[in-house]
Formats: sequence, structure tokens, C-alpha cells
Amino acid sequence: MAKYATKAAERTGTLDRRLTAGDRLTDLPVRDHARRHIAECLRLGKLPQLKELRLAAWAHMLGFRGHFSTKSRAYSITLGELCADRAAHQREYAIAAGLQPDLDPGTTLVITDWHYVGRGDPPAMEIPLPRGGPPCPGS
Repeated sequence: MAKYATKAAERTGTLDRRLTAGDRLTDLPVRDHARRHIAECLRLGKLPQLKELRLAAWAHMLGFRGHFSTKSRAYSITLGELCADRAAHQREYAIAAGLQPDLDPGTTLVITDWHYVGRGDPPAMEIPLPRGGPPCPGS
């Protein structure tokens, strides 16, 4: 179900709000696929062994509570670890493909250097004026 929660509500055809007691599942403006997921969340939410998951309260998100990604350290991997792993993979790929030299991580790679050429504004340039045609307003 998490794959559906990662998409915007309008793309998956789900609701952008929680269900209320007055909502009838058959009247909700959702696609049949999402309606079946919502109905299943409502059904499973009534089971005592699944009560702590609060599936009925999160049925509008197809049972997936909160945001689709987490920064919580309570989960098996954090976004920071994912980012670091991806950066390491990209670096290794670039080195293997010959796109980046294999340098010590503490090395600063200088790609170019700067040369002092003067200070101040560049000399004034003569700008060609348009020829013919009506004059510009205010000129």
C-alpha cells in the first residue's frame, strides 16, 4: 500500500482528507481500485489484533499513516543513510566509468584556477541603435 501513498492523492484517485462518519464509501469520488483499498482498511481496522495500526483512521491514505518517507531512527534505515549510500554508489560508478578520478576522500580537487585581470567595470561599449522604424515612446 505504501506505493500508493507516495503518489499524490489526485494521481491515485484517493481522498485528500480523512473519512467522516457521514461518508458513504459508494458515494466517495474515488476510483474503484482505491475504493477497494479503502474498504479493506475499514474492514481490517475492525479486527482487534490490528487495532493499534489505526487502519480505519488512515483509510483515506490507503492505511498508510503519515508521510510516505520517514526520518525516524526507529526504522531499519534512515533517509540520511539512504542518501550516504546513494552518494557512495554514484562516486564508485563515476570512478569505474572514468568520469571521476579515484582520489583520497580528504583531497580537494581543483578543476580550474583563477587569474587576476583587473578591477572595476569593463570599458563602455558602443551599443548599436536600431535604424528606421517609429521612435520609441519617451525618446
